[in-house]
Amino acid sequence: MLTEKDNTMARPKLFGLHAQPGKWTGRLLALVPFIVVIGCYAYFSHLRLLDNPNDKLLPSLTSMADTVYRMAFTEDTRTGEYLMVNDTLASVKRIAAGVGIATVVALLLGLNMGLYRGMRSLFNPFVNFMSMIPPLSILPILLITFGVGELGKIMLIFLGTVLIMTRDVTLYVRNIPIEMIIKAQTLGAGPLAITYRIILPQVVPRLLDSLRLCLGGAWLFLIAAEAIAASEGLGYRIFLSRRYMAMDIIIPYVFWITFLGFTFDLLLQTAIKKLYPWYAKNKD
Repeated sequence: MLTEKDNTMARPKLFGLHAQPGKWTGRLLALVPFIVVIGCYAYFSHLRLLDNPNDKLLPSLTSMADTVYRMAFTEDTRTGEYLMVNDTLASVKRIAAGVGIATVVALLLGLNMGLYRGMRSLFNPFVNFMSMIPPLSILPILLITFGVGELGKIMLIFLGTVLIMTRDVTLYVRNIPIEMIIKAQTLGAGPLAITYRIILPQVVPRLLDSLRLCLGGAWLFLIAAEAIAASEGLGYRIFLSRRYMAMDIIIPYVFWITFLGFTFDLLLQTAIKKLYPWYAKNKD
């Protein structure tokens, strides 16, 4: 017969050391912080608007929803464009170009640096040194060198992400067991076959993981570049709205950027699990 103490120990605990919340319990727990934050914002916004209906610091949820509808689904009277859609497309194109080029370069450079000592001796000190330079500190140089157009913004995103991913790929390749390479050579595989047919497929999921970690920085560099020199884009719109204290535009744009970043990260994570289950299993 179980005692009261035994019954207490038998009950499932959500936050215990060995707790394992179920699927739906985990999803409900994940919603709690979001509900709390939204509820707190709505409450304090209501208090401020009661005191001053024209308050701009904490606009109501309905006013922000109206602003999003106006900017995303209503043509601008001056330009005839859907401003939020146009800003999103401009920013996504820039970040896709910068990160895409950086990913390809990091894969090729990191793969060869990790496998070949000569390549590592040639490039590793330079890559390590250059990766210590804060990318935002060279933004004026990039804008002067490449202009205030698209190339300058793309170069900032590229330089801000390529070196970090290159170092990560290099370290991952160096940790691949040397026995695998020796066995491949024993079976007659040449250097190119070992590099691009045996090692490269193992490196791609790690590269995608590295890309996931660099996406946050890529968005930071994009917004900084758009804030300084741009006529469209999510960062441009946020800093333009700052002049008028238009928080009903700034807050939705910030959440939209966050949602885009979260979506890209989720897509990459799903791709890793679907395409490379062996890597995802070992990582877990």
